Amino acid sequence: MADQLDNQATIQPVAVASSLRDQVATIKRALIGSPVRKWLLWTSLGIMGVIIATSIGQVLLNRWNQPFYDALARRDMAAFLHQLMVFAMIAGGLLVLNIGQTWLNQMIRLKLREALTLDLIDQWMRPARAFRLANAGAIGVNPDQRMQQDAAHLSDLSTDLGVGLLQSFILLVSFVGVLWELSSGFVFHVNGWSLAIPGYMVWAAFLYAGTASWLSWLVGRPLISLNSDRYTREAELRSSMVRVNENVDAIALYRGEDDAKRRLQLDLGTVLGAMRRIYTAQINLSWVTDTYGWITVVAPILVASPVYFSGDISFGGLMMAVGAFNQVHSSLRWFINNIGSIADWRATLMRVADFRIALDETDVLHDKEKRIEFADNANGNLTFEKLQVASPDGCTKLADQHVEIHAGERVMITGEPGAGKTLFFRAIAGLWPWGSGRIGLPAGETIIFVPRVPYLPAGTLREVLNHPNGHAPANDADISAVLAEVGLGRLSSSLDRVGRWDHELGDDEQRLLGVARLALRQPKWVIIDEAMDAFDGPSLRRVLSLLEKRLPGAAIINIGRGQHNNQFFPRSLTIVKDSDAPALKPAHVRAGAIEPPPAAASLHHRK
Repeated sequence: MADQLDNQATIQPVAVASSLRDQVATIKRALIGSPVRKWLLWTSLGIMGVIIATSIGQVLLNRWNQPFYDALARRDMAAFLHQLMVFAMIAGGLLVLNIGQTWLNQMIRLKLREALTLDLIDQWMRPARAFRLANAGAIGVNPDQRMQQDAAHLSDLSTDLGVGLLQSFILLVSFVGVLWELSSGFVFHVNGWSLAIPGYMVWAAFLYAGTASWLSWLVGRPLISLNSDRYTREAELRSSMVRVNENVDAIALYRGEDDAKRRLQLDLGTVLGAMRRIYTAQINLSWVTDTYGWITVVAPILVASPVYFSGDISFGGLMMAVGAFNQVHSSLRWFINNIGSIADWRATLMRVADFRIALDETDVLHDKEKRIEFADNANGNLTFEKLQVASPDGCTKLADQHVEIHAGERVMITGEPGAGKTLFFRAIAGLWPWGSGRIGLPAGETIIFVPRVPYLPAGTLREVLNHPNGHAPANDADISAVLAEVGLGRLSSSLDRVGRWDHELGDDEQRLLGVARLALRQPKWVIIDEAMDAFDGPSLRRVLSLLEKRLPGAAIINIGRGQHNNQFFPRSLTIVKDSDAPALKPAHVRAGAIEPPPAAASLHHRK
C-alpha cells in the first residue's frame, strides 16, 4: 500500500509555453543537423526553378489572352487557329512543369519527414531521456504520436504551405508589373472630368485581398488552439485503446468490459467535442472565405468595367487585365485560402517543436536542486558516501553513511514498503541524479542493471538473448544449456523465430529469460531491482544455482523485500526513508515543466 502511495506522489507542473520563434529555431536546428539536409536543399532549389519557369509560362499565357479574344471579337478564323496552336505549346510546357513540381513536392515531403522523425528518435533515445521525459508532465505523454503522426503531418503541411507561398510570391512579382502596365492607361471620366490613377488595378487588388486576409485571420485564429487540443484528445483516445488491447486478459478475468467501454466512450466524447468546436470555427471561417470567393468571380470585371465602357481598352485588353488581376489577387489570396491549414500547421509545429525542446531540456533542473556526484573508483569497488536520493516526499538513503562493496561480494539491500527501493536502484543507474552524496563506480567495469520486468526487444529469441552490453554472441550449445538450467529448455528450438516475446511469455518466464540473458553476458557487476522477489521457491533455487554456477566471481547486489538466502547473500544493508528532508521541487523549461517522476514507479511499468 505504501508503494502505491509512493507511486501517486507527484508535483503539479507550471507550464511555460515556448514562443513561435523558439519553435521555428528548434526545427531549423534539427534540419541543419540532418543527414538529408543536402537533399532537401537541392530539391528546394529545384522546385524554386520550376516555379519560376511556371510563372514565366503564366505570364506568356496571360499575354495570349489579348490576341485570342481579339481574334474572337473580329471573327478572324486564321488568327483564332494560330492562337490555339500557341496555347497548345504554352499549355504543354506548363503541363510538364506541373508534373515536375508535383514530383519535387512529394520528394520534399518524404525527406522532410525523414529528417524530422530521425532527429526526434535520436533525441528521444539518448541515454535515460525517454525515461525522464515520460515523467516530465503533459509534454511527455504519448511521444509516439508526436514522432509519428505529428511529424508526418508537419512535414506535409510545411511542404504544401511553403511551396504554395513561394509560388504565390513569384507569381505576385511576375504579374504586379504586368497589371501595373495594363492599368497605367486607365482613365476615369466623371461629369466631364478625367482622372488617371497609376497602377489602379494593383491598388484595388491589394486592398481587396488585404481586407479579406484580415477578416479571415480574425475569424480563423481560434483554430490554432482548437487543433492542438484535438490532437491531444486523439492521442489520449489511442493510448486508451492500446492500453485496453494490451490488458484484454485481465479485463476479461475481472469482467471489466463495461468499465473499459465507459473509459473509451469518455475519451471518444472528448475527441468528438474537440472536433465539434473545430467544425464550428471552420463554418464561421467559411462565411468569410466563401463570400470573398463568390465576389472574386466578378470583382476584376467590376474594377475594370468603367475603363472598358468608356472605350479606352478593347475586349481582349479587358480579358488580359482581368487575367492579370486574378493572378495578382490569387497570389494575395494565399493567406485567405490557407488560413485553416496555417492554423493546423501552427498547432502541429507547437506539438513537435515543444516535444523536441523538452527532449533538449529534460536534464535541466532548477539551480537550487543538488545532484548526486558520480565518480570512478580505481580500486574497483562500489561505494556510497553520504548518499541521499531526493524525492517529492523526502529522501531515500542507506542506514549506513559510508558503504563499500567489493568485487565478488553478494549483498542484499532491503527496506520497508515505501522506503524508495526502486528510487535507490534508479539513482545507482544514473536515471535519477537528484540528491546529494557520492556514488563511486568500479572503474573500467560495466554494471548490468536488472529491472523488475526485463526488456525483451522484438526479434528472434537469439537476438533477445544476445542483447548488447555483453560478451560476444553465445553459441547454440551454451544458449540451450542456460535455457535448460532456468527451466525454459522448450525455447531452444525457437532461437531463430521472430516473436513478441513480452507477449508470448508469462511474467515469470520473462524474468527467467532475463536471468538466462544475464548468465550468457557473464558480467562482473549485477544490480537487481526486486526481480527475484516474484520467484517461488523452486524457481528461486534454480535461479540462485544458475548464478552460482555461471557468475561465480561476480558482485551481485539484490534490492528487494527481504533475505532470500543468507548463504547466497551473506551481507545485508538497509534503505530508510527520511520524510523530514526537503522535498524535491520541479524545474521549469520553455516547453513545459520538468516534473520529477513518482518515487517508487518501476523502470518499465508502474504498479
